Amino acid sequence: MANVHDNPLLEPHLLPPFSRIKPEHVEPAIDELLARNRARIAELTAAEGERDWDSLVAVLEQINDELSQAWSPVSHLNSVMNSDELREAYNRCLPKLSQYWTELGQNQALYQAYQALADGPDYAQLAPAQQTVIEHALRDFRLSGIALPPAQQKRYAELQQKLSELTTKFSENVLDATHGWFRHIVDEQQLAGLPEHAVSAARQAAEEKNLEGWVITLDFPSYFAVMTHAEDRALREELYRAYSTRASDQGPTAGQWDNSGIMREILDLRSELAQLLGFATYADYSLATKMAQSPQQVIGFLDDLAQKSRHMAAQELGELKAFALQQDGLDELCAWDLSYYGEKLKLARFDISQQQLRPYFPLPKVLDGLFSIVGRLFDVQFSRVETFDSWHQDARLYQLSRNGEVIAYCYLDPFARAKKRGGAWMDDCRVRRRLADGSLQLPVAYLVCNFTPPVNGQPALLTHDEVTTLFHEFGHGIHHMLTRMEYADVSGINGVAWDAVELPSQFLENWCWEPEALALISGHHETGEPLPQSLLDKMLAAKHFQAGMMMLRQLEFALFDFHLHFEYQPGKTEVQAVLDRVRDQVAVFKPPRENRFQHGFTHIFAGGYAAGYYSYKWAEVLSADAFSRFEEDGIFNGATGLAFRQAILEQGGSREPMELFVAFRGREPKVDALLRHSGIQ
Repeated sequence: MANVHDNPLLEPHLLPPFSRIKPEHVEPAIDELLARNRARIAELTAAEGERDWDSLVAVLEQINDELSQAWSPVSHLNSVMNSDELREAYNRCLPKLSQYWTELGQNQALYQAYQALADGPDYAQLAPAQQTVIEHALRDFRLSGIALPPAQQKRYAELQQKLSELTTKFSENVLDATHGWFRHIVDEQQLAGLPEHAVSAARQAAEEKNLEGWVITLDFPSYFAVMTHAEDRALREELYRAYSTRASDQGPTAGQWDNSGIMREILDLRSELAQLLGFATYADYSLATKMAQSPQQVIGFLDDLAQKSRHMAAQELGELKAFALQQDGLDELCAWDLSYYGEKLKLARFDISQQQLRPYFPLPKVLDGLFSIVGRLFDVQFSRVETFDSWHQDARLYQLSRNGEVIAYCYLDPFARAKKRGGAWMDDCRVRRRLADGSLQLPVAYLVCNFTPPVNGQPALLTHDEVTTLFHEFGHGIHHMLTRMEYADVSGINGVAWDAVELPSQFLENWCWEPEALALISGHHETGEPLPQSLLDKMLAAKHFQAGMMMLRQLEFALFDFHLHFEYQPGKTEVQAVLDRVRDQVAVFKPPRENRFQHGFTHIFAGGYAAGYYSYKWAEVLSADAFSRFEEDGIFNGATGLAFRQAILEQGGSREPMELFVAFRGREPKVDALLRHSGIQ
């Protein structure tokens, strides 16, 4: 077998070689690594005598980490530089990788070796983080069907492989549907009300398609600008209907990239998988690795928040309807009017809008401020790496240092473009761990956003909402990058319960609202002048504008996801019916019948949030309460920042999240801070 170091996907301990990754190389390179790993595992399990950490866990960690390092840049490129050739190569590898991980989880000899290690005399001498790695491994063996008879193990493997293919297809359909529709405009009057940057971006989009005039797309910056600012109500309606029916049986591209059957099949297979492993429902299976103890606890938590928020949301909607009637004689408020009149009402009430703030948040200034804030809180310094192997001219690379020593790297790909998945996310590229030769592999993070690119020679100008998104994803990034763990399975975000993983991300958002921090992240892109006190006061006054409606919207998503996976019965449960029932329970405003939000809900059908979307609100309780300690001590209090870093960020998944939270806060979390931060008393 060829030396693994000649593999085009793998250059150990360096940053990924993006320029060397060619679609035609991907499958042979992955095949080679899988064969190498299988041979190594066969040697491991055939070895005689007792196994210890170094001869078992460390070896397995090494070969699996090399496989993850090889696959990570391929998966990343598939999300940010999608092409037909890469997509085909990616999809050919998925079932092979799924099969490998399933084999590993069902390897009886490996399971027994881990169990023997856990039961052996040396176990007590291991570090707590090592013990957690072994405990999680044994739990995951059980969740991979280690105790099932051979025929059921085979079925488990088939289910996992098929689910991997279906969730990828779901995501591809959403991407293709998003880029498969656009609106060509030749009459500039139709763009009345749109901010200058949005008009320029639409002109640029038309030029890219060799068209005269302007092009509006379903990429979020383009879509959102129209929904929030376009005076042409018919244009707003047309865009809303196109966006809200993506990848479905409705709307202008009905049936073309329809996810209806894929969703049913995913839910059927998840239900079968859970029952195969002895769980009543997929929701029960999902909670086996989370903080929440039972489905009833999750539903009770969400219902309680909905009950506390509904009165305020109903009041906000009533005010919005009255405003639209008074402004334009609008006697019926439709879904395509909400953002438009919401922005107008905010302007009328607080004399503030996202567009007024945008000139004060140029991306270079925001990044400098973000690095300064994180630096002050957690004693790290950031510097840009000018020359590196990149996938696109927009991408940039930063290194993190402490006391002159480099401790991590972070890629940032900030702008929306064709062939790039929508939304914003952080993913791990490399994980921090101690290598066999004693050296340290440094953590590397991917940070991806979809902001409006720079136009007309100006820097990219962010809305305050986008600034908050950047801080959110960077919160995940510091969780990954500031870990002190040296074992891959509990390093950074690895091994962290899914309903606690949003704690650092939502926690960091708080600094976007603090005057002392805003002074660091804002400055007019032309004059450099800081955000004026008058605008700051208005922004803070408007902080809780429509907070009740926003809270209910998130709770609607979370309850839909959880009820769907808790109640689903193949052949009986209608996805739309579950969503309708949840809306009847919590929503104060119902979208049109043709709305197919669920067909684009990638978080639960193509991400890691199935029966776990509640995690955002669950972790928000933790993050709001954690931040309340900074409110008490001072938002840049060094000792408090150090305590958060040591208790939460450095620990990764090495201990239970509640244990870590109590170590930082001195008590268990209370919901009060979340309600206060949301303006809901």
